Amino acid sequence: MSETELLALLRELDDPERLEKPLYYDRAATGLTFSRLIRRLEADFGSPCESERDTQDSSQYGRIHVPADATICGTRIVVCVSKFGSLAEVCADNPGAFLGTDEARDEGALDPADLATVEEALTELRYVSVPEELLESDYTGPSALERFAARPTWWTRFFGFM
Repeated sequence: MSETELLALLRELDDPERLEKPLYYDRAATGLTFSRLIRRLEADFGSPCESERDTQDSSQYGRIHVPADATICGTRIVVCVSKFGSLAEVCADNPGAFLGTDEARDEGALDPADLATVEEALTELRYVSVPEELLESDYTGPSALERFAARPTWWTRFFGFM
């Protein structure tokens, strides 16, 4: 999806009445797909992946950590999954450690082949991968997020604590 299409999707999913999860949130289905993503990444990287799931008081469902020793550059990969619209974010080391995957690649922390492997798994499981650069841009939606962050971003809205 283009940046314009992704922003349109973020705005469409943004319901100011439901900050933590959407109206028709299916926790069981979200958990099953998340488990499939874990198994897929473990198979693709040939290593067990730690995960956190069912994050409370957050619009994020969970995170998967591909261990550093399983990646080409020796930096762990973190995949964050939102409770909204199967949104996902891929980052090197941790969200915010780099200004995005482009910077992580430029600094030698993320190999394009590893990123492609993760992106392929997300696509096949029908996640929508949103670049960290876009998620870190200023939030321009209708939800009142100022009480959660001094400078709300799209990441605050779809992956942050509420």
